[in-house]
Amino acid sequence: MTEVPKHVLFLCTGNSARSILAEAILNREGQGRFFAHSAGSRPTGKPNPFAISLLQREGYDTAFARSKSWDEFAGPGAPKLDFVFTVCDNAAAEECPYWPGQPVSAHWGVPDPAAAEGTDAEKALAFAEAYRMLRNRILAFCALPHGTIEAMALKERLQDIGRMTD
Repeated sequence: MTEVPKHVLFLCTGNSARSILAEAILNREGQGRFFAHSAGSRPTGKPNPFAISLLQREGYDTAFARSKSWDEFAGPGAPKLDFVFTVCDNAAAEECPYWPGQPVSAHWGVPDPAAAEGTDAEKALAFAEAYRMLRNRILAFCALPHGTIEAMALKERLQDIGRMTD
């Protein structure tokens, strides 16, 4: 029997950097097992150019990348979500919409690379650090025994992943 991919939503306020990075990483690392999405409570309307540049350097097709509202995932016709992860502290503090499917959720806060100041090289370094942190957490998430772990234990492990200091 073929396993149906689980839908995962990554949330950040602007949906321009961290959540888009996480969406790309999980769609690559969890291919066939997970289908990742990203959204924001107040989307900026476009992905951050540093995020797109980093993904392209890492060999990702960035045609998927767009900044979108979390409302797309709360209404009729939205995919049934299995997991929802907030990747910024602002989104974690906001009251989220009702998500179809009663997904397991956790906070995986990552410093905002879009807030980095300095030269382009310093900004690119902030994006590389966010990418590294997200990739490490996503690899840990993919390694969990999803089919055999009890829901409460799974939620606890997801929260532990969010506290990873790498």
